Amino acid sequence: MLGETWKGTRTMYYGHELEFGTFITPTNDPPQAPVRLAELSEEAGYDLVTFQDHPYQPRFHDTQTLLTWVAARTERIRLAANVANVPLRPPAVLARSAASIDLLSEGRFELALGAGGFWDAIEAMGGRRLTPGQAVDALSEAIDVIRGVWDQGERARFELGGDYYRIDGAKRGPAPAHNIPIWIGALKPRMLRLIGRKGDGWLPSLAYLQPGDLARGNTTIDDAATAAGRDPREIRRMLNIGGRFSAGGRGGMLDGPAEQWVEQLLPYVVDEGIGTFILASDDPGTIRHFADEVAPGLREAVARELGASGTGASDASAPGSHDGVAAAAPAAPSRSTAVRAKRRDGIDYDALPASLAARAIEPGDAGYARVKSTYLRGGAPGLVLQPATSAEVADAVRFAAAHPDVPFGVRSGGHGISGRSTNDGGIVVDLSKLHGMTVLDEASRLVRIEAGARWKDVAAFLAPRGWALSSGDYGGVGVGGLATAGGIGYLAREHGLTIDHLRAVELVLADGRVVRADATEHPELFWAVRGAGANFGIATAFEFEVDEVGVVGFAQLAFDASDRAGFLEAWGRWVVESPRDVTSFLIMGGARPGQPPVATVMTMVDSDDPDTVLARLQPLAEAAPLIGQDVRLSTYDAVMANAGEESHGAEGEPTSRSGLIGPITPEFARDAARYLDEGSSYFFQLRAVGGAVHDVPADATAFAHRASEFSVVAFGTAALRTSERWDELIAPHTDGAYLSFETTQGDATVAAAFPPATLARLRALKAEVDPGNLFRDNANIAPSAAPVVE
Repeated sequence: MLGETWKGTRTMYYGHELEFGTFITPTNDPPQAPVRLAELSEEAGYDLVTFQDHPYQPRFHDTQTLLTWVAARTERIRLAANVANVPLRPPAVLARSAASIDLLSEGRFELALGAGGFWDAIEAMGGRRLTPGQAVDALSEAIDVIRGVWDQGERARFELGGDYYRIDGAKRGPAPAHNIPIWIGALKPRMLRLIGRKGDGWLPSLAYLQPGDLARGNTTIDDAATAAGRDPREIRRMLNIGGRFSAGGRGGMLDGPAEQWVEQLLPYVVDEGIGTFILASDDPGTIRHFADEVAPGLREAVARELGASGTGASDASAPGSHDGVAAAAPAAPSRSTAVRAKRRDGIDYDALPASLAARAIEPGDAGYARVKSTYLRGGAPGLVLQPATSAEVADAVRFAAAHPDVPFGVRSGGHGISGRSTNDGGIVVDLSKLHGMTVLDEASRLVRIEAGARWKDVAAFLAPRGWALSSGDYGGVGVGGLATAGGIGYLAREHGLTIDHLRAVELVLADGRVVRADATEHPELFWAVRGAGANFGIATAFEFEVDEVGVVGFAQLAFDASDRAGFLEAWGRWVVESPRDVTSFLIMGGARPGQPPVATVMTMVDSDDPDTVLARLQPLAEAAPLIGQDVRLSTYDAVMANAGEESHGAEGEPTSRSGLIGPITPEFARDAARYLDEGSSYFFQLRAVGGAVHDVPADATAFAHRASEFSVVAFGTAALRTSERWDELIAPHTDGAYLSFETTQGDATVAAAFPPATLARLRALKAEVDPGNLFRDNANIAPSAAPVVE
């Protein structure tokens, strides 16, 4: 029930996992002293290290700077100020600083705030002192500013017309790496009520508490939280403590042996709901002693007191060991009310398997803006899952299968031109955590590549051995999508499609089974994956036999294409007549007022001889006036290193159409020129797919259009009538489609991609391995009534 805490024979318990931290003085003399204590805290197993924030003290480091340095010197421990002095830390600046540290530390920064005593230093407040009530209001507005800056997923203009802070259209972001909690250090009732309304944690110090303060404070916070529609268990109760270890005696509160500390701290957990103790000490011996004896002893005592099952707590040797923490009370919610309020209908978030929960991203989470969209298409999924193993992918598939009415997308690298790897309100399985690469057999050049790797990283992995695998033209594309659709790359005419090098695939089927398919084991599935894989499961890893490829020639040539049709014919003729070591791509754009059309040609020549490279290119140089050129000897991995590391954040609904054609005829060239002159496409590309692609029999893979010479793709928008004019001008010349570049859906699209015999075979296999059509959010192959038996 909302607002209900667990109450047993004791007062209350909020279901928080017990954690421990240190509270270190940020002294700058010697400069490295607090850093060494932070490193010790991590080594000893603490969960958290904190530093007081008093920037006016001449012998103290600036705390934000110190936190950044400590983040770089540690790997696991979380970090926070204790507490940040808000009057001296403008909240918009503090928000960006916090998000930056959190991103750099991979989600290890927490934000603790205090009202401080320097509001009169802020010019925006007129240099006046604030009453306690005004300080609460000012801190409340500061929290709104901080959360507003972090909310990068909110598209509305950021405005705040407060009495103390005013925002008029500030830019949002960056979003932090995780949902940074905001803890507040306070004792007065007004501030406690603010914690209940907006805070994620209460952080008082034991030294300033009077008997009954914690109970009264908890009640005040709980009542305010309930009134605000929040669950009080969202708010972690924390306590700064200090003391000394002395032998034999009972000198008072936290003044005695470790056993006495455990005995005296236990009631604060089970009676007062404290979930985090932060030890204030700069003494290395005290820090170690507490970690070695008090923390595990207190965990065991809490588990015993609250009747927890299991005995892991008795084996804990450091604060970071959480086994056996009491489970008698309901667990605290993993997300705040504000985050849960953005959940989408139709998804049972509470049923998410534990294996996926830590890497599940919801619409209200920090970082959602970095995973909701693809390279060209905006999305708003209700849940993005990021499994890290094939077993976790299987869990994700089973979870999706339990939601048959919810859209279900699968993403490898996030490129997703077809748009099917994101959705609105559905589930997306993001494979980006599956990015491992291994050489299985050096002699046969057999490698294993996981589906979430990107092709630029694959090229870099293979390059030291003088190997390469033809794989599209952009290094930011994920392996999984391309390697199940075809793979038309810069080496296609010499080495074939990417799928032609596939020797085995690891696949998670619709029922959650993980299978390995190759030429002898599940051969029908192996056949289907090579060209129609998105319909049959989630490919998690591939085994490829790669090629020996050394130094290559790579040319980027720009031509005056005033005679569009003539240039298209000349380029197409040159490609078909060239030796197989030449693979070329052509890009044209729409009309440019007052400027001639430009054709950009990207060509790879698999030769390290400059004379050979130039000889291959020379016939094309005579096709039209050359207005720009870059011809160089390079390597395949250098060519593929053409993508950054940034996440995709597209918006809108672009249109992309695709087709496969034979040689470029005068009729095709004429209609393509008209299509471009009308402005129907802003990006029109042809890729060579002849040569070695022809060598593979049409029925050897689900990619059956082996006689094609070129793949054609057009990008545009509904306003440009890209799709309508494609159907009228370009489609009549095509025989087949390449689904990775096709945004239209429906039976006609599927029929264009697969000849009748191929489609019938695919439908029969679909009925066998995915009869419920779980993998449907793609160019969907509906299951037939007659499954194939292997």
